[in-house]
Amino acid sequence: MPVASEKEPLIGVIDAGTRTVKFCVFRSRHTKELTDHAVDIMPVSTSREGWHEEDPMEILAGIRHCIGDVLQKLPSLGYKVSDICTIGITNQRETTVVWDRTTGQPLYNAIVWNDIRTDATVDKILAKLPDNNKNHFKPLCGLPVSPYFSAFKLKWLMDNVPNVRKACKAKKCLFGTVDTWILWNLTGGPNGGIHMTDVTNASRTFLMNIETLHWDPLLLRTFSISSDILPEIRSSSEIYGKIKFNNSPLNGIPISGILGNQQSALVGQNCLKEGLAKNTYRSGCFLLYNTGPNRVQSTHGLVTTVAYQFGDKPPVYALEGSVAVAGAAMNWLRDNMGLINDVTEDTESLAQEVFNTGDVYFVPAFNGLYAPYWRKDARGIICGLTAFTTKKHIIRAALEAVCFQTRDILEAMNKDCGIPLAKLHVDGRMTTNNLLMQLQADIIGIPVFRAQSQDITALGVAMAAGYASGIEVWDLEEQDRETVPKDTFLPTTTEDERDARYKKWKMAVQRSLGWATSKKSPDMTDERYRLLSSIPASLYLISSFGLLLLSKKMMFVEA
Repeated sequence: MPVASEKEPLIGVIDAGTRTVKFCVFRSRHTKELTDHAVDIMPVSTSREGWHEEDPMEILAGIRHCIGDVLQKLPSLGYKVSDICTIGITNQRETTVVWDRTTGQPLYNAIVWNDIRTDATVDKILAKLPDNNKNHFKPLCGLPVSPYFSAFKLKWLMDNVPNVRKACKAKKCLFGTVDTWILWNLTGGPNGGIHMTDVTNASRTFLMNIETLHWDPLLLRTFSISSDILPEIRSSSEIYGKIKFNNSPLNGIPISGILGNQQSALVGQNCLKEGLAKNTYRSGCFLLYNTGPNRVQSTHGLVTTVAYQFGDKPPVYALEGSVAVAGAAMNWLRDNMGLINDVTEDTESLAQEVFNTGDVYFVPAFNGLYAPYWRKDARGIICGLTAFTTKKHIIRAALEAVCFQTRDILEAMNKDCGIPLAKLHVDGRMTTNNLLMQLQADIIGIPVFRAQSQDITALGVAMAAGYASGIEVWDLEEQDRETVPKDTFLPTTTEDERDARYKKWKMAVQRSLGWATSKKSPDMTDERYRLLSSIPASLYLISSFGLLLLSKKMMFVEA
């Protein structure tokens, strides 16, 4: 670890991801963490497929543990706790927490971003929209109707959890994404905790107007959500308040930066100029394309989101494509199928022992497909198997699936923006896999620039927090410089080769659709939402008594 030769200001970062919580410290103007500590967050066991929950109190306990460990390391590195000038927070997005404002206790487990229990809630909303159009609200919030976003999770909680309904009625319920939950607790909790979020996290709730950056009245009415449970929306880089957290040594230090983890990676990669893009490879994959001050409304399956807003400056927007399953497919190969023992080593070494996938394609749509398809009825499929297929071919096909899904998003971005991307910046734990990075360059046909720091997410919010604090930090106005050292992977395939393989990938995707054929909720089938005159004649019979037999319901109508 580096030892300080002269004292630079320190910026602390809380990084609350899907599987881990981390606290790390940066020296100003340095891109490498000085020190860090991380702990795993165990998911809450649920018996239902597609349900993913976490204990919000475990997230706080993990933060407390990580902070304590890092602060113990500082003296050996030549620093004191008082050298930490400010704190930033970056977090898993869309994950939804509700708690009691008087006790500070969660009213239910946190519902994680990739949870799909809200199918019936989605159907309720779609049933009220013209033509059941999932893009109906895109001009308002930039997002399609999908179980992915926080409003659907919050609505489910209000409809299905008595404690939440009771707290809402008593005006005691507070809602937030993980950043809001952390900020409220760090700044006092029930004793004056600050109930705020930033524009990047708010833009993922389905409740924020993407133009005004305020909670939208129409969307609140659509979900029957009262604004008094929602946090105040602020910029991504300003002083929100000071830490007041259970006699923590950090008490009194300001919190001055909040960014959703994917937007934070965009900032950390220094993709601050319009036309630059980054992709983060974790359990899912998240590709953001900086569109500057322009809110580009995608017509090809992407979402419009806020990239960041620094203080009182105008917001910067992005197009985003989200892949539900990337690294999670490798965990599935290990945990469910027993094909590998170590995700990091085996996925590269075993996949390299074959020259190709043997024409095998793997679509890991375990819980449906996100961008650009938005098909919750899709399920995973492996096709092209022959008698010569081995586990090595399947492992390599799983790696290629990550790359093909990324190409799906890039193809959509090219159509929406009109200018093909010239290079792709990448980060995340999976990028240590050199074979994956080379496959990515070969499949998309443009150079891939890998940040030498495996996880750039924490750096982005450190830059935002330092910028707001007034100390001498990274110059975010100097957008043309290279902030992070990079490794480069260049394409080695021809355009014809790439396109031929991509065509077969699209064939595999089509075969993955329509597998989840669960019965629609009553809201989508109830004839109250249909005009009687629109029902085909084959669905009813008129008897001599003037009785109408409609579908499976007996509805008596005067002849």
